[in-house]
Amino acid sequence: MRLIPREERFFDLFAEDASNVLGAARLLEAMLRSYDVLERRAGEIRDAEHRGDELSHEIGHRLEATFVTPFDREEIHALISGLDDVLDFIEEVSDTFVLYRIEAPTPVAIQQASIIVRQCEQLHEALTHLRGFRGLEKYWIEVHRLENEGDQLSRQAIADLFSGGGDPLEVIKWKEVYALLEATIDKCEDVANIIERITIKHA
Repeated sequence: MRLIPREERFFDLFAEDASNVLGAARLLEAMLRSYDVLERRAGEIRDAEHRGDELSHEIGHRLEATFVTPFDREEIHALISGLDDVLDFIEEVSDTFVLYRIEAPTPVAIQQASIIVRQCEQLHEALTHLRGFRGLEKYWIEVHRLENEGDQLSRQAIADLFSGGGDPLEVIKWKEVYALLEATIDKCEDVANIIERITIKHA
């Protein structure tokens, strides 16, 4: 029996933060699949990024005001920072499609966006069930598997760019787009690693 109860509201905020990141990932995939009204769609993703900032600040303020946290403060900071990073990359990807005036996404880019969505679904499920620190291994394993899938996809896509004899400017554009999408996939794996560390330590 604890003399001072832990602040349990953190778990709800983590799940809400992950839900917001998942929403942004789905917006990005929808943007690439339909590829219309790009500025509006990028604006919706920007709104999600602003909401993520608000949630991060709320968690940060609660952290300052809470004496007993559900797990280490450094781990909480790492978790919300990791989710912020994923969201920032999603926003950067959407902005890049607009700023570079890319005529249409490639099938590979759409596949990468789909991998990001599936990773974010796993992260959301993990954080929804984080409270008990049990039964979470399947989520981070799937995030890792998806990262490996994304890595192979990205390598092949970049290799194809340089073997196709295309317009050098287009090659440069697409290399950066693929790299940004792959970086987003990697950031999702980083969050999965944080969840794994927290779970192993506190289970």
